[in-house]
Amino acid sequence: MLKTIFVLMVGSVLVSGCSNLSNRENRALTGAGLGAAGGAVIAGATGGSLLVGGLIGGAGGAAVGALTGDNHRR
Repeated sequence: MLKTIFVLMVGSVLVSGCSNLSNRENRALTGAGLGAAGGAVIAGATGGSLLVGGLIGGAGGAAVGALTGDNHRR
């Protein structure tokens, strides 16, 4: 029970640190999360390493999110 409460508290502190991000940073973070999830799913479906797939997908998603962050407002 205490472990669950601790994990929830740490998670809420980490998420609260994202409240004042710029548009570019927010899109990079969102892209990294979606890319990591997608990369892990694809790696799992093809029999590859989930860690490697998540890392590659996360890096690619962060790059795309950061590069398109300013173009989204136009």
